[in-house]
Amino acid sequence: MTVSQNIIRADVRALSAYHVPDASGFVKLDAMENPYTLTPELQQELGRRLGSAALNRYPVPTYAKLKAAICAKQGVPAGWDVVLGNGSDELISIVSVACAKPGAKVLAPIPGFVMYAMSAQFAGLEFVGVPLKKDLTLDLPAMLAAIREHRPAITYLAYPNNPTGNLFDAQAMLEIIRAVGDAGLVIVDEAYQPFAGDSFMSKLPEFDNLIVMRTVSKLGLAGIRLGYMSASQALLNEFDKVRPPYNVNVLTEVTAGFMLDHTDVLDAQASAIRAEREVMLSSFSEIDGVEAFPSAANFILFRVAKQGVTGTQIFERLLAQKVLVKNVGKMHSLLDNCLRVTVSTPAENAVFLAALKSSLNS
Repeated sequence: MTVSQNIIRADVRALSAYHVPDASGFVKLDAMENPYTLTPELQQELGRRLGSAALNRYPVPTYAKLKAAICAKQGVPAGWDVVLGNGSDELISIVSVACAKPGAKVLAPIPGFVMYAMSAQFAGLEFVGVPLKKDLTLDLPAMLAAIREHRPAITYLAYPNNPTGNLFDAQAMLEIIRAVGDAGLVIVDEAYQPFAGDSFMSKLPEFDNLIVMRTVSKLGLAGIRLGYMSASQALLNEFDKVRPPYNVNVLTEVTAGFMLDHTDVLDAQASAIRAEREVMLSSFSEIDGVEAFPSAANFILFRVAKQGVTGTQIFERLLAQKVLVKNVGKMHSLLDNCLRVTVSTPAENAVFLAALKSSLNS
């Protein structure tokens, strides 16, 4: 046996690394990124601030100034705090490690964000997936039955959900939070909140077991890798013990602080994306052979429904035209023949729609 076979866990060796395709030369619509950049004036000012950053020093470990700005400008309830992470991925990992008692379980609707299951596995937690209904809405009776059976330590509810794009019923989510009670935590993942409007952040004072998690990636700052979560101070104190020291670098800290002074720019970009989403949904309705699902995010899930053509074939035909979307058809049987496309600029959206029509008619 090799050293890796002797040392590395068998379940890790059986995995594939997270794959990010090379998008050079493509219209890149596969990763739910904001297509808009900053104005030259803001770029210059940000460059000045980054140039004066103390790169020779570690960040202030409490991140007090940045956390205060996030709380003040992102709707965190008065008196409540946040824990910061290197993107939402690290926050999910922090919670998983903190809750990894022997026999503990993680529960989430599926299909959903793949890192819920992966982080559970890495932390030694059992993951339980509860399928959505055929229309991709939340199956409340099945969720409540799974909660009674498994008593999960962590339950995830993405709002909106990825990769489906829809908002789960808010009253059903409240029922789930109550059903979990003090036996576990419920994490409402609001990564796409800027495009949905609705939020559970104001519900935090009502539920001791509720965590609201967000990221600035989808808002337009994917490159700086910053996530934050808010919950009761008692929970945040425990998560902070697991958080790696200096986990948010100085350049991220400076950039995030700068952009929080210019949230009007990001809000305007999010508004433009929401408007383009409606244009795209309308365009989908006029294309024979595809079915687009409702979306409250910055992407649209659609199913290839043309007889004799598969989603994978359309994906490959789009690739041949230098348009990159996400093929999610193998994630779950509910997503058979489904692709996911990021809502981008009017020009890039037009390129995609033309390529899609051409692919369907090939």
